[in-house]
Amino acid sequence: MTGGLLGLVQEFRAALVQFEPGAYSGDDCAVLVEELATAEKACAAARVRAAVRAGSCGAHQERGFAAASDWMARAAGTSVAAAKTALDMAAALDDLPGVRAALNAGELSLAQVRELVKTEAECPGSATELLAVAKSQSLKTLREEARSRRLGALDPEQLHALQHEAKTFRHWRTGLGTVGFTGELPPEIGIPIMNRLDAETDRLWQQRRRAAKHAAGCGAGGPRRSAVAADAFVHLVETGGKGKARSAELVIVCDLRAYRRGRAHEGEPCHIIGGGPIPVSLAHELGRDAFVKAVLHDGVKIDTIAHFGRKSSAVLRTALDLGAPPGFEGAVCSKPNCDRRYHLEHDHIDPVANGGPTAFANIAPLCYPHHQVKTERDRRAGLLGRGARDDPP
Repeated sequence: MTGGLLGLVQEFRAALVQFEPGAYSGDDCAVLVEELATAEKACAAARVRAAVRAGSCGAHQERGFAAASDWMARAAGTSVAAAKTALDMAAALDDLPGVRAALNAGELSLAQVRELVKTEAECPGSATELLAVAKSQSLKTLREEARSRRLGALDPEQLHALQHEAKTFRHWRTGLGTVGFTGELPPEIGIPIMNRLDAETDRLWQQRRRAAKHAAGCGAGGPRRSAVAADAFVHLVETGGKGKARSAELVIVCDLRAYRRGRAHEGEPCHIIGGGPIPVSLAHELGRDAFVKAVLHDGVKIDTIAHFGRKSSAVLRTALDLGAPPGFEGAVCSKPNCDRRYHLEHDHIDPVANGGPTAFANIAPLCYPHHQVKTERDRRAGLLGRGARDDPP
């Protein structure tokens, strides 16, 4: 095999070792990144296929390893658990020829295929439908869609019971002597807490960004959001936070027919935005003292929003935060190929300074990075008026 595939792989590796990015243009490097990414996925697929064959022939034992997963983990520099998952996944692909072909061609990563295989096991027939998502969207989007399929396949009452059984919290001392912790909470408990934490993090982050900008002449850098979130968590526990952090908002989308009937039929959503499906009985329980928002839509667009007990400006926020009908899964960054769902900002498509109205049709959710790019583009186009800042964001 020295003159065949093995020789080509060795030559390819040698060429990569000699690669110097400075000798290429930026566009050439961008093309190279895309081609190398495809080659990397194809190499990973070939590696797993070769490992399956080698393991079946006992080649790992000749190299001193009792299990093929131990040998593959050492060769690939991964954990034994990851190697075993990859080997098991390869066996499952025998029943998914379309997914297997896409993996071998370098169109999918091992992580994407794991999501497809796991979801297919719980929702037969879903892998073919999700294959298009995997090819065209990010891994994050695929995971969200796959999780939604898996959760949707469970009875809401059973899912709710499993979520409560999964409740956990533990803490430990890290290598630095700090306190680390992790846990799980059912969505109706965890989402309000996280919403409060996000609101307090946003408040402190904006505050510190302004302070860092003011001190920029002294060499001060911008705040690190994860560090700000840690401070926000402590502040929330000690004081309850300020502003929006004091109100734990939990948004439940429930079809009126399901709400009246007491159980949802197919096509009748009943879920917590950001938390997945819930039984209608839980929606009833949580809705006893809740603020009610009525949304009328035709499955494509929102026709009417009515708030009971709130001023009209809140109606617009409801339409923006619900996301697209008929699923109403929450807002997502409106920039193509961006799947950020958290810390979104409401951008006026036609800026207010240029006469743009504060109306649903003129507002789109954008993540912070894309909002900054849009603001700078509007500034350069002269759409922000004389009062706009001259310095770039």
